[in-house]
Amino acid sequence: MRIHLRRILALLGGVLLLFFGAGMTAAQASSPHFKPGGSPVCTVTYSSGGTSATTTCTGTMAGLGNADVQVDLSTSGTAVYQCQNGGGNIAPGQNRVLVGPAPSQPLVIPAGEIKNGNLTFTSNPSVLTAPATVTGAQAGCPNNNWTGVNPVVSVTSITLTIEQPPGTTIFMCTASGTRLSGSVPLTC
Repeated sequence: MRIHLRRILALLGGVLLLFFGAGMTAAQASSPHFKPGGSPVCTVTYSSGGTSATTTCTGTMAGLGNADVQVDLSTSGTAVYQCQNGGGNIAPGQNRVLVGPAPSQPLVIPAGEIKNGNLTFTSNPSVLTAPATVTGAQAGCPNNNWTGVNPVVSVTSITLTIEQPPGTTIFMCTASGTRLSGSVPLTC
């Protein structure tokens, strides 16, 4: 009877060790980081009239676990307007009008697309658009009989959030400046 009890306890102990050991290994296997040269970089392009700006971000990660990844991008900025009076005369405005934030549609990458813990992503675009007109007071015009027209937008802030699984943030990367344009590296 003692021999059977020892075998049962030894078998039970082995099963528990295997169960908890496998769980710890899976948790330790996930250590997300950006590959060398794979840190997030965003591309900011402005429309020909300057009334809007489109931003997308790319990056290459490694050390990911076996769960979906969600990539969210948001941009904010300012717009400078010209002042137009009732007679159609144009004068420069004086104020920067806050625009945004403009969130992108979340990008959800299924776990099956992560290969050996590696993933290269390109975010969905964030499009920052200024209203076509604002009040004279907002634009910094001489008086309220003027209207702010012909906006020129500037992206001043980018926030890229990466989650795995969705709802658990693993990276929040940002950039800010007076007018972000072209290739913009993010700080994570």
